[in-house]
Amino acid sequence: MRKLSHFDRRTFMAATAAAASTTSLPAMAKLKGPPNFLFIMADDLGWADVGCYGRDDISTPNIDKLARQGMRFTDAYANSSVCSPTRLGLITGRYQYRLPLGFEEPLGLHSDKKLPEDTATMPELLAAVGYQTSLVGKWHLGTVDGSGPLQHGYQSFWGIRSGGVDYFRHSFIWGEDETRDLWDGDTPIEETGYLTDLLGARASEEILRMSANEAPFLLSLHFTAPHWPWEAPEDLEAAQKARSSLDFEGGSMEIYRSMVESLDAAVGAVLKTLQKSGRADNTIVVFTSDNGGERFSKNWPFNGIKGELLEGGIRTPLIVRWPDRIKKASETAQTAISMDWLPTMLDAAGVEYDPSGFDGVSLLPVLTGGEAFQRKLFWRQQAHDQKAMREGPWKYLSIGGNDYLFNIEDDPMERANKKTIETNRFARMQGEWATWNETMLAYPEDNLSWTNKFGGHMADRY
Repeated sequence: MRKLSHFDRRTFMAATAAAASTTSLPAMAKLKGPPNFLFIMADDLGWADVGCYGRDDISTPNIDKLARQGMRFTDAYANSSVCSPTRLGLITGRYQYRLPLGFEEPLGLHSDKKLPEDTATMPELLAAVGYQTSLVGKWHLGTVDGSGPLQHGYQSFWGIRSGGVDYFRHSFIWGEDETRDLWDGDTPIEETGYLTDLLGARASEEILRMSANEAPFLLSLHFTAPHWPWEAPEDLEAAQKARSSLDFEGGSMEIYRSMVESLDAAVGAVLKTLQKSGRADNTIVVFTSDNGGERFSKNWPFNGIKGELLEGGIRTPLIVRWPDRIKKASETAQTAISMDWLPTMLDAAGVEYDPSGFDGVSLLPVLTGGEAFQRKLFWRQQAHDQKAMREGPWKYLSIGGNDYLFNIEDDPMERANKKTIETNRFARMQGEWATWNETMLAYPEDNLSWTNKFGGHMADRY
């Protein structure tokens, strides 16, 4: 069997698939074929926005139950502090900075940038070994025709192409300009209903449809909640009057609570459908977020929000359930990042691949009871010239030309700057970040990079 070569889709597609004998899973023969994958991604959900991570004023019984049934990560990260770069890292298994699309932080509504056709992707690589693949929800890796999920490995798509829409009108709104953005495959459609509910219902339909086939499946369920605009399920009348999806003047803690609780209810309904399908025991369920929380989120004990490389902008909840393979109510401090999921899925599916083809690494040994391992993670964001590196308990951070070194295990709030005490460590990590950055593409001058100083709308930022 030929292995997946470095970043080359064509080599993998030509290779023979499904080498169960190469899997690192113990007692693979006991499983009824390779596992299914249900990957649930929330949008702008803060690290502590659900009960099992510390939020006590929002009720999230279904997500909390998922944590009791599986493994909770304490040190999980997003590939970026904004949405589309993280989604690029997730779908390719590598740093988004290796592709021009990764410059867009995030991808704009009317941008013509898209994922290159020859890019190997998670759904495509799994489809090549016999998986059914479906995306329900947010794509955000290309809005122009011919650049959607169906062109990059998903066999079915129902959701939005852009970064965010009104929950009732399913459009991006900017004054008099309203761009409809709800799709069934490559066909624009109109539906009535609150988007979180619609996505949950569609995901349940997809589980039942794919479960009627013996082939395993990948269902990517990418909610838009609790991303702006700030609209709860009962806010139809207010939504009809909205003049901007960015919604800087709206929102409240009560509205945000309702948005997260509706997300939790949708997750619960989908998990019930999975149980009903008979596929739950051999399905790896992942729940996470695409970046840190925004203005109404709880990120405690971290500082920073979406758009920043402080912990609050990149640390995310991560829960993984796989009955009989992952210990119930377990917890790990393993550092993990969005791009780890592609190699993890290939590993779990018993597919032989060349690890050098990815920047992410398989988490399967940790999920199935192995010890946590040490690694180095890197980030950058063009806005405010942000840089970050995590190694063990240490984090190098640079924002706006100001440099820091934090022990984030002792100091999760990133307050005590150790760079003048740990001078050798600081110099080494700063140098390692620079060396890593030289292997990535250089930013152009004209790309979009989100800043929390946008319009001066958030008084507490900078």
